[in-house]
Amino acid sequence: MVHHGPSATGNSGSVANAIYILYLVSLAFGLTGIIGVVIAYVNQAGAPAWLASHYRFQIRTFWIGLLLALIGGLLTLILIGWLLLIGLVVWLILRCVKGMSYLGRGQPVPDAATWMIP
Repeated sequence: MVHHGPSATGNSGSVANAIYILYLVSLAFGLTGIIGVVIAYVNQAGAPAWLASHYRFQIRTFWIGLLLALIGGLLTLILIGWLLLIGLVVWLILRCVKGMSYLGRGQPVPDAATWMIP
């Protein structure tokens, strides 16, 4: 019997969910984001397509977030960086919540390559 959706992956969906949680926790403890992206890289290759979209989305979320954090950090010298960093926090929370929502329904991220909120 062939199963589709979250039941076909066993704990794989819970691993992706844990990565979203690690990203959210990284707002207080930055190292958890690094742990999350490593786990996403490790699990991406063997995952079913719908779940691989979450790992790709999570990997991109990490790298885009890191880039924006570096730019925001540099721009704090002229104060506008603080606005960028606040926006980054909102962006990260929204991406994680939306990703968790799709994951909970057993759906792929519609556009895992987007820089925005899917």
